[in-house]
Amino acid sequence: MRQTFAILLFLVAHVLSAQTVAPTPVNQSLSLADALTIAQDKYPAIKASLEQQAAAEHQIGVAKAAYLPRLDLVWQTNRATDNNRTGLLLPQSVLPSISGPVAGDAPSRSAWSSAGGALISWQPFDFGVRGAQVNVAQKSARAAVSATDLTRLGIAAASANAYLDVVAAHQLVSVAQANVRRMQTFTESVHVLVDNKLRPGADASQADAQLALVRTQLIQAQTQERVRLAALADFLDLPSQHVKVDPASVLSTVPATDPEATSINAHPAVQEEAALIERQRAQLHVLSRSYAPAFNLLGSISGRGTGLDAQGNFMGGTSGLAPSTLNWAGAVQVTFPAIDIFTIHREKQVQADNVRAEQMRYQQTMDDLSVRVEQAQATLDGARQIGRKTLLLKWLRRGRASSNNAHVFNPASQRSSKWQ
Repeated sequence: MRQTFAILLFLVAHVLSAQTVAPTPVNQSLSLADALTIAQDKYPAIKASLEQQAAAEHQIGVAKAAYLPRLDLVWQTNRATDNNRTGLLLPQSVLPSISGPVAGDAPSRSAWSSAGGALISWQPFDFGVRGAQVNVAQKSARAAVSATDLTRLGIAAASANAYLDVVAAHQLVSVAQANVRRMQTFTESVHVLVDNKLRPGADASQADAQLALVRTQLIQAQTQERVRLAALADFLDLPSQHVKVDPASVLSTVPATDPEATSINAHPAVQEEAALIERQRAQLHVLSRSYAPAFNLLGSISGRGTGLDAQGNFMGGTSGLAPSTLNWAGAVQVTFPAIDIFTIHREKQVQADNVRAEQMRYQQTMDDLSVRVEQAQATLDGARQIGRKTLLLKWLRRGRASSNNAHVFNPASQRSSKWQ
């Protein structure tokens, strides 16, 4: 299986290096280069990989957006009672807070309140945390590009495999048709001999059985051709009745020389693993920059309105529907997660393990590709030797046939043989 895949990669690389034609219209013969072009343009897996690549590239912009200031807006209008009591209440999200003095006992009376404001915050420096996060996004985008290239290569190999399967099935159909014609002629000859009492009737029955067998083999070959054509049509995203291959595009003489040697490091699988290693290292760098104080510049403007006066008396009407008291503020805030050092230390250990695991996967990918290249080269050399032997046998047969024909039809040769 690996040898077959390696040979397909060799064929795909050879075809793609010379591929300059546009996709061939339907209902016309498709060469291997045409099939690869259409598959690259239409197969959904490649389109999905391209979308993932675009998403990874857009993630870089998301990471860079962290450098921008943050602006939060709020507005609130409510109608509520003001039954306030002196006492401590820890921060929580269920009970609403009430500000102002303790009002007189009026549990059923309510008033309007309103509030609105804006808070802008900006982190002028962060000791390299955001830069490290942008670097992680860039490494992820690089890995996505390599993943797209690997998907393209895989689809090209699978498309080439499907194309060669169709060509092989087509050739088997041609062989089966020739066998049917040969056996039909042979069967007719046997029936003539049987009808003339020159051969027993069992020979005619045996010939009929042989003819039925080769006809069955023809049906099986035609079925396999249709099945493999449907598989190729799936890669081309075309109806199978619109797909017609050109066997001559792959049945020509095999190139005498190998394609230009390419380093294994240029393989998309290796490049993807290398990018994943860099991404894991970038994530480790983010953790190294995380244990640091955070400086924030804050600016705020706000307004509040209430339906109560300073003594807590209800003013009634529409008092409090709109803010009537404005405030502004500017501040520098520094936060430092002092105890997070223990958590960050453990996270760095985990991430270091992830880096080493990715490095091992990179080495495994390199080893696998090296073995596949050697297997492909050995298989290719063997195929060329077989091809040369097959061509030599074909020449010998043609020479022998020519010699036999000359011997049969040369009268001088016949007379010479007779006198001898």
